[in-house]
Amino acid sequence: MTSKPTERIAADSDEPEADSSAEQLTPGRVLDHGRYRLLSKVGSDERCNAELWRAKDGVLGRDVALTILIGDRADAQAATNARRTLERAMHASTFNHVGVARVLDVVTQSAGDPPGVLGLVIAEWTHGTDLLDLVAEGPLPPGTAARLMQPLAAAVESAHHAGLVLGADHPQRIRVTPEGEVRMAFPGPLSHASSSDDVRGLGAALYLLLTGRWALGDTPEGLPSAPTGPDGNLVAPRTLRPTVPMELSTVAVRALGNPDSTGTTGGVRTGAAVLRVLEQYATYESANTLANGAPPAESNEVWRRDDPKPDEAKRRKLAISVGVLAVATILVIGWIAVGVIGIFTESNQSSGSGQVIEGNNPGTATQQPPSQAAPVRVTEGTSFTAQGDPDAPARINNLFDGDPGTYWSTFGYFQQLGPGGINTATGAVLTLERPSVLQQVVINSPSAGSKVEIRQVDGSPSMDSKLLGSGVLAAGDTPIKLEAVAPSSKIMVVLTQLPQKGSEFSSQINEVTVTGSVA
Repeated sequence: MTSKPTERIAADSDEPEADSSAEQLTPGRVLDHGRYRLLSKVGSDERCNAELWRAKDGVLGRDVALTILIGDRADAQAATNARRTLERAMHASTFNHVGVARVLDVVTQSAGDPPGVLGLVIAEWTHGTDLLDLVAEGPLPPGTAARLMQPLAAAVESAHHAGLVLGADHPQRIRVTPEGEVRMAFPGPLSHASSSDDVRGLGAALYLLLTGRWALGDTPEGLPSAPTGPDGNLVAPRTLRPTVPMELSTVAVRALGNPDSTGTTGGVRTGAAVLRVLEQYATYESANTLANGAPPAESNEVWRRDDPKPDEAKRRKLAISVGVLAVATILVIGWIAVGVIGIFTESNQSSGSGQVIEGNNPGTATQQPPSQAAPVRVTEGTSFTAQGDPDAPARINNLFDGDPGTYWSTFGYFQQLGPGGINTATGAVLTLERPSVLQQVVINSPSAGSKVEIRQVDGSPSMDSKLLGSGVLAAGDTPIKLEAVAPSSKIMVVLTQLPQKGSEFSSQINEVTVTGSVA
């Protein structure tokens, strides 16, 4: 059981003051009464005169991350700033999230340390690589960048709800774990840092992964700065790399507080807003572990797993799974065989009873009664957008998977759908199991106020397709009656107006159920 860290303040030392640059901080030096042995310097944060080190905890025998605050103890302002940073790090020690390394201890002016050391923030060591190494060979694919950033964005949002600031606005304080998660590895926010700085840090980190350039404050040595246009505004990632989706590019720029390509500023002030866009574009092609060094540009193979020894537990689980699958396959084949036999049996019985089977005796077939309305299964879905990039194409199948717990959602738009906006309509094209004369669509959604249209698709999907019905969604199930005279094999379910949430417009649909009669 780990006890809550406590700030430890040593008695003032009688040692003479030395150069505050703390030149004595070299690998092998020990701090805090010999407990922490410095192993390697990871980086530095010049904004607060801090050095970031990997060290060995001699008491617990584990590696730790040290944020070492440096300054002249006679400088009242430097000492005050350092103490404020240590206090804020202390408050964060109770915060537990996968996107942040846990603060283990805080030490202020330990006797025996170089006089230039004003304090230490000790945190868990985060294995993996730092952001600068990750982009050393070029920017990442947009889907991979979005996937990596999700834990950090979620951590920022959770910390802000808890009234904490992380200080996630410096690239060398952030690392990527072997599991593929961007993590705040060196906690210790600046004395004046605010929640807005964390959000700007998210925008800067995303911009870095998408472009390989840093766009916030002073650029660390060896890392190119983000370019600005003739108007002095930051150049959007999509301008530098056309493969970057519009919304991903926009959220990076606006989180940084810069105007986007339309000249619109602001709008992204929370980690939740950034996270929502990241979820739309995150791709999970690879579940492998992080390889040494950075991946080639435009490659999704960022992680590799090297397993020198087979995992026996996994092998047993795999064997059980294969056995279950084999039994299930046999049962399915048996069920199909019984069904086929039943069909032939019923056919023979019908022939023997003197009934006329339609199609076997042209001209004398009996009139079939009209089909009753019944659920029509959706077999396939594709994204539809009137203009721009489609919304969450990876989630389209959630519209008809039979599980209201899963969902498809739009981007968080900064303008309402319609003429003059970034888009006029967004949704999905659904393929039906069989051509049917449709009577009703039921949409399950929590986004009350969304306007939706159902259109028949005969050729290429467009907003000129025949309108079958429309409605405004309520929270929960909303039935929409359809006026169809001809059978449909495909329909469009499109949103034309979104409810506003804060400064954004967005909507979510959990499930779409279609009913009709067989053509």
